[in-house]
Amino acid sequence: MPHETSAAMPEHPDFAAYAGAAWARLVRTALLLTGDFHEAEDLVQTTLAKVYARWGRLPPDDVDFYVRRSLVNNNISRTRRRRVTHLLMPFLPERVHQSDQGHAESVESRAAITEALGSLSTRQRTVLVLRYWEDLPETAIAEVLNCSPGTVKTHARRGLEALRSHPAFAAAERPHPLPGARP
Repeated sequence: MPHETSAAMPEHPDFAAYAGAAWARLVRTALLLTGDFHEAEDLVQTTLAKVYARWGRLPPDDVDFYVRRSLVNNNISRTRRRRVTHLLMPFLPERVHQSDQGHAESVESRAAITEALGSLSTRQRTVLVLRYWEDLPETAIAEVLNCSPGTVKTHARRGLEALRSHPAFAAAERPHPLPGARP
C-alpha cells in the first residue's frame, strides 16, 4: 500500500500547486484561443502534461512564459493538424446560468466576440488574445510566438480590422428601438 500512495503523490509538489492555481486562467485563455470549452480544457491538460515533463529544468522566474508559450504552440499545432472541428459556442458555459442585469446583452456580446475571433487566422487570434486578454506587451508576444514585434503589430492591426468589419459587430451596433417608439 505505501507504494501506491507514493505513486499517487506528484514528484514535483510545486508543479501541483502551480497547476492548481493557474488552471482557471489557462482555461480562459485557451477558450479564447480555441473557441470551445472542451477543446480548451484538453489544450490546457496537454500543455500542463508537457510542462510537467520539463518542470525540474525550468527556471522559476520563467514558468509563466514557458507555460504560455507551450499553450500557444500546442494550439497552433492543433489547428495545423486540422483533426479537430471548431465548434464555436454562442455563449461562455461557466456564466450561462448566472443571471444579472444586462445578462442578455452580455451573452450577446460574448457570442459576437467568440464568433468574430473564430473567423480570424490562428496567428491573428493568438496575438489579439495575448494582447487584450492576457494584457501582454508586443515584445512579450513576439517572444512567445518567436517572431518580431513588427509581425505582432501587423497581426494585431489586421485582426482588429477584421473584427471591426465582422457582421457580428455590425449587428450588435444597430440601435435597439425604444419601447413605444414608432418604427
